[in-house]
Amino acid sequence: MQAPLNPESGTDTAAVVGPANRLRIVLVGTQHPGNIGSAARAIKTMGLHRLVLVAPQKFPHAEADAMAAGADDILSHAARFDTLAEAVADCRLVLGCTARSRRVQLRELRPRDAAASAHAEAAAGGEVALVFGRERTGLDNEELQLCHAAVHIPANPDYSSLNLAAAVQVLSYELRLALLGEGDTASAAIAPVNPAAVPHAELEGFFGQLAETLDAIDFHKGRAPESAMRKLRRLFVRTGLDEKEVRLLRGILADAQRMARLAGARNAG
Repeated sequence: MQAPLNPESGTDTAAVVGPANRLRIVLVGTQHPGNIGSAARAIKTMGLHRLVLVAPQKFPHAEADAMAAGADDILSHAARFDTLAEAVADCRLVLGCTARSRRVQLRELRPRDAAASAHAEAAAGGEVALVFGRERTGLDNEELQLCHAAVHIPANPDYSSLNLAAAVQVLSYELRLALLGEGDTASAAIAPVNPAAVPHAELEGFFGQLAETLDAIDFHKGRAPESAMRKLRRLFVRTGLDEKEVRLLRGILADAQRMARLAGARNAG
């Protein structure tokens, strides 16, 4: 059940509920079941209802039920996946909530900017995921690579440790403001919303073929491919590729792979 709307906001219920249905909170590798329950309570108080769990260590669990404090429906309907890639396969925007990191360079957004972008994408009909990592270690490199941008909560630098459920509450509150039209939607967040952008799974298929093609043409010349692929991923994610563009690029890659096979056959002969 959605949280009640602010009667003074004048916001149409459908305008809030529709986008909210396309917003999901994703918890990856959660270690403590109580945090899952607390997160469920946090999102329900803000009118959200889609909780997704990726490889939780302990769930279902009595502690999760206890900490949910009435948000049992959120827990009972929580979707579960083995990997983050599966959990966001149909998403057009994936935002990773993480501490600042130099491991994977992503554009960093403040929570309000992230909420504005998430709301705009969801209002345009796209599926959106806000992803939270493990309590102690956060998201790993491969998981961060799946995100279009990073969300950083500007906590006290002298005591920046933020509980997982508290971080979920902060982002859920900002999403609530955006849904009610009370957030700072004029702030520049990430690239403009592209309603035709491909779902995440299709983009990952393109990246997989790109990596194979670069190997086939010996692009890396013996160097480790990770750095080049990180830069290429950032480049293509920024462009917001649509389905026709992905098909065109994959056709080019297929021809490049075919020519690489022919060249290899000639050399072998």
